[in-house]
This record gives sequence, structure tokens and C-alpha cells, in this order.
Amino acid sequence: MSRPGLDFPSCQQRVSAAEWQTRVDLAAAYRLVALFKWDDLVFTHISARVPGTEGEFLINPYGLMFEEMTASSLIKVDQQGNKLEDSPYHVNPAGFTIHSAVHAARHDVQCVLHTHTLNGVAVSAQKGGVLPISQQSIFVLSSLAYHDYEGVALRDDEKPRLQQDLGDKTFLMLRNHGLLTVGQTIADAFLSMYLFEAVCTIQVRAQSGGGELIPVHPEIISTAGAQSRQVTRGQGGGALAWPGLLRRLDRQMPGYDS
Repeated sequence: MSRPGLDFPSCQQRVSAAEWQTRVDLAAAYRLVALFKWDDLVFTHISARVPGTEGEFLINPYGLMFEEMTASSLIKVDQQGNKLEDSPYHVNPAGFTIHSAVHAARHDVQCVLHTHTLNGVAVSAQKGGVLPISQQSIFVLSSLAYHDYEGVALRDDEKPRLQQDLGDKTFLMLRNHGLLTVGQTIADAFLSMYLFEAVCTIQVRAQSGGGELIPVHPEIISTAGAQSRQVTRGQGGGALAWPGLLRRLDRQMPGYDS
């Protein structure tokens, strides 16, 4: 079986400075997902809106491992799924359905991040969903929505229901499927997924202990937004954590910025 190569010529000189920076950050996000072991071989996806365009976004070449992603390998597509530049790779059809739906409805977000982690899927299969049992959970619960499972996301007629269920929220639990976050920046979407995954991991571990769980009071959850702004000094967690994450990536998995 012939396989496409990984030698992607740099596209830095062919795109705007803003698009190049988006490509670098998106490739970094893919590699960070691999570094944190949230990837599912090649079967999940992260996308980012192309700055200065109407509906165009960048997404992974279907078949590349997340640790192989580079700024120049990312594929640019339009809202109809057309590739806007040559690539030997295709786009995951389920990935396109989900990401095109979110980008079409949420013009306030740059990035959409979707995972199939074991802990995330485990909680997505629980009728009660995310439980208010950890400090981390209050931030997720303050902006959380759910979308019922309709099979592999291949049908356009699912898009309106996905858009309606997400609404203006940051966190979306796809029932029996996985986790999705959105962000005004790639860094924000990544940090939200870090939080979402932590919440699910804590919940599964707490439940495995077999003891009675202590819920957080609803009044505390209602103040989560204000507490988050205070803790991050109004900068947002993504802005604070991203430079350090890139330094870690440069040490452990360099080469994304090519």
C-alpha cells in the first residue's frame, strides 16, 4: 500500500502572518494533545478559523498522527468541505461535520477541540454527566452543554441540533462519544480541554473509590466565572499557560512550527 509522505514544504511565504501564527499554534495544540495522551490515533480533530476569512478553517490531514503535525501540513477547507490547497491527505468526514457546524454558528470562537479520551467517554456515558464534586468541575459546570449521540457524525441534518445544543457554552459533552471545547484562541480551547479532561478523570477515580461523594454547593458554581477571572487576573487561563506549554513542547516534541 502506498502512503503519502511527511515532507511538507513550508507554506509560510504563501500565507499571511496571521494565518501562519494560527497554523503554528494549531500544530502545537495537536502535538500537546499527543503529549498529554488525549489522542485517539488519527480519529479526533482540532480546527482553527483562518484569520480574515469567511468560514475557512484549518484541520488535520486525515492519517497523520498528532505528534507528526506541522504548521505547513494542516489543510485549509471552506464551509462546503473543499480543500483550498493541494494535500495528499483527505479530511476526516466526521471531523468536518462537527467543526463546520460549530464554526458556522460560533463566530466568536477561533478554535474547536474534540477528543475521545477514555475518561471523557466514560463520563459521557453516565446519565448524570459531570458531577459537582471537585474544584475543577465548577468551572466546567458553569458553561456546560450536552448533545445526544446520533451515531458517527456524518449527516448534515445533525448540524442544527449540535449548534443548538452547544449554544453559547464553552464545554460540550457529546453523549456516548467524547468531549468538545471552544475558545476565542487556540490556547483557550486547549486549556478548557485540559480542565474538562481533569474533571472527568477525577470523577471516574472518585466513583471508583465506592464511597459517598460530597457535592459542591450550587451557589459556589454560580460564582465560578468571577473566580476564574480573579485567579487569572483577567487574562484568561490560556494566555497564562500557553507560553509554558510551548516551552515544554519545544523540549519534548519540537518541529511543529515548520
